[in-house]
Amino acid sequence: MAPRLAVHGEELVRSSRCILFDWGDTLMRDFPEFSGPMIGWPRVEPVEHAPDVLADLHKTWTLALGTNAVDSNEEEIRAALARAELNRFLDRVYCFRKIGYKKPSAEFFGYILNDLGLDRSSLFMVGDDFDSDVIGAIRCGIRAVWYNGQSTEVRKAEMYQTIHDLRSLPEALNAFGRGKLSQ
Repeated sequence: MAPRLAVHGEELVRSSRCILFDWGDTLMRDFPEFSGPMIGWPRVEPVEHAPDVLADLHKTWTLALGTNAVDSNEEEIRAALARAELNRFLDRVYCFRKIGYKKPSAEFFGYILNDLGLDRSSLFMVGDDFDSDVIGAIRCGIRAVWYNGQSTEVRKAEMYQTIHDLRSLPEALNAFGRGKLSQ
């Protein structure tokens, strides 16, 4: 589903800014004991609090997923997201198999910006891999949030924040001065 453009109200705000989420271990748990496309895994599950956080954010943000997954195409990714009841919140899915480039490349982020028709200042990357997700994004002028669910380490600078729980994402976006959910 494409972001909807409207001339008034919430839809204009929602379509004019986007949160780009990583997939594995950011929105859905990555089980290293399983291989192949996630849709075929015997078990899939969202990261803790992901359904509630996405439901709240989707009211005022365009939400997208950007992944380096090589085993799954966009249709398979959407099917896996549906098994975890997350698909309905994601307006776009971008994967390496379609784009032809992986994070942290400028081509990966450039493709997404172009497809969404957004300025860099209107896109925020959220991911668990500091180098690919965060450093890749900030090298492209995109602010980022490092979702570090594995340790208590905090990294923070002008272009990025750290969270340890997805429920902290709105506050991290607010720290950038753009993420007010009440707009």
